[in-house]
Amino acid sequence: MPRITRAQQRNDIVLAVVLLLGGLLSAVLSSISGLYGDQQASLALAVGYVFVLAVPLAFRRRWPSVVAVVVSLAYFLAVTLRVPEIYAGNIAMFIALYTVGAWATSRRRATIVRVAIIVGMFAWLFVVMFQDATQPVEGMAEGAFSRAGAFSPFVAYQLLMIGLNALFFGGAYYFGDRSHQQMRERAALEERTAELESEREVTAAQAVALDRVRIARELHDVVAHHVSLMGVQAGVARSLLTRDPDAARETLAGVESSARTSLHELRQLLETLRSPDGDAAPDTAPTTHGLASIPALVDDANAAGLPVTFTVVGAPACDPPPLVQVNLYRIAQEALTNARRHAGSDATADVRLRFETDAVELEISNTGRRGSSTPGLGQLGMRERAAVSGGTIEIGPRSRGGYLVRVRVPLTRAEVAHV
Repeated sequence: MPRITRAQQRNDIVLAVVLLLGGLLSAVLSSISGLYGDQQASLALAVGYVFVLAVPLAFRRRWPSVVAVVVSLAYFLAVTLRVPEIYAGNIAMFIALYTVGAWATSRRRATIVRVAIIVGMFAWLFVVMFQDATQPVEGMAEGAFSRAGAFSPFVAYQLLMIGLNALFFGGAYYFGDRSHQQMRERAALEERTAELESEREVTAAQAVALDRVRIARELHDVVAHHVSLMGVQAGVARSLLTRDPDAARETLAGVESSARTSLHELRQLLETLRSPDGDAAPDTAPTTHGLASIPALVDDANAAGLPVTFTVVGAPACDPPPLVQVNLYRIAQEALTNARRHAGSDATADVRLRFETDAVELEISNTGRRGSSTPGLGQLGMRERAAVSGGTIEIGPRSRGGYLVRVRVPLTRAEVAHV
């Protein structure tokens, strides 16, 4: 159950004050009209009765069962003693029974209290009805039955009161339970809403983190590859500048081409980041590279001074998904960049692309050495790309010398059957 708020406590106090004022007005009018006899004695008793009804209602949500018992006892005594007040008592009884059903924390106690009050009320009505119905009519011989019988006007009136009280107490019972159920549902909904809001914040934070990782990976792949290639080509051009100007110019043209390609890919990445929905147009998406672009990587590596061979084994049973293709391309790009950096001047490299019936495998090996034993961002990016593609990757030195990067990505049956 939700906690009682200050506003609800203030509302209960206002309700008690309104009922007190209304009850006092009802008591004064009933006493003046001579509803039950002596005005002064009846009025004093009615005023005390109204206070007993109204004051507990100011605490009805805090102690609903206690308030219901106090109000019910006061009501029974007032009706028995014929206190001239008939409106405030009925309203207070309904509110008290409703509050037990709506706010009692123990549902078993709420049921016991309400059933006890209702049973007590009907038992009292039946007793009064029986006593009045069996009273002899004035002028009859002693011991004779009442000529009014069991259905005298008074008994008929009492039967009418029983029906009205059944609706009265039944309504208080039903609406109290219904209100309690709605409050529990509302509390559960608020709790669930808070959980969803927390999950949304966590998901948003994770999405931001994943975007940062993706951006860092793309920037690393674009910048590291082309800048490394330009550095190697610039060194080759410098060494050829005096003895072979034509070759130097050709190499510098390669530097210019690598710079243009790097700027183009950076522009593609920026276009993707600036698009409102996070998706670039097809002609500006940074995932235009695929397996068909790997030979261009091999040509760039050869132009940079690293002898590389490229072999395709088998025929593709289907075109791998674009995400798989771009990830394999980036892995090949990073592996060749690392080979140029760390393998040495006399190293060679080999790129093999194998197509199987249910998988595609890319292998990049070199005969040189590994310059650093500490894995860097490049290796981390390759492992992430392999994982995103649903494949496995092997990175490390070979037993016969050199270094090996091998990634294998299985293809689903749906992708194979699509061809």
